[in-house]
Formats: sequence, structure tokens, C-alpha cells
Amino acid sequence: MATSPTGDDAVRNNHDAHRYELVDAGEVAGFATYEPDRDRHVITFVHTEIDHRFEGKGYGGRLARAALDEVKANGWQVVPRCPFIAGWIERHPDYADLVVP
Repeated sequence: MATSPTGDDAVRNNHDAHRYELVDAGEVAGFATYEPDRDRHVITFVHTEIDHRFEGKGYGGRLARAALDEVKANGWQVVPRCPFIAGWIERHPDYADLVVP
């Protein structure tokens, strides 16, 4: 689990549910669901959601960064079908190399 610099929240990969979860004080504040293709080493992000009670804290960006950092560390690529993840990658071109051509 990757912890934020403040230690207040963390992102974890819930492999069984196929989603990255951002946890704040033990509560899932948001998640990004994905479909893994283990044969091709590709993760397709399909949906990202932050609970309305946690909006405005930058959690969406933290969730996207942590998930994509783990994908990169594992040598996988992404298909950003989720509009949020796609937009985040557009705004952070240093992650563009993760996108399947």
C-alpha cells in the first residue's frame, strides 16, 4: 500500500475486486476499476469514482498517480478507457509512455 506524504490516506490494489482503492482513515474514499490482461501485461482502466464526501481533496489525482506508478513499476501498460484516467494522463505527459499504442 502506498501512503501519502501526510500519512492520512493510502492507495492499495484490491486484486480480488480489480480496483485500486484510496483509503482515508480506514474508509474507501474512492476507487479506479480495471480489467487486467495478464497475457499482454495490460490493464484497462474502466471507471474512477471518488465518494462525494471526499471530493476537493485531490484524491482523484493521488489515486491515478499511485495506480499508474504501480503499473509502471510492474512493467505493464494501460488502456485508459476511463475518461478520468485518460484526462489525467493527458495532463501528465510523463505517463503517456504507459498507454498502449
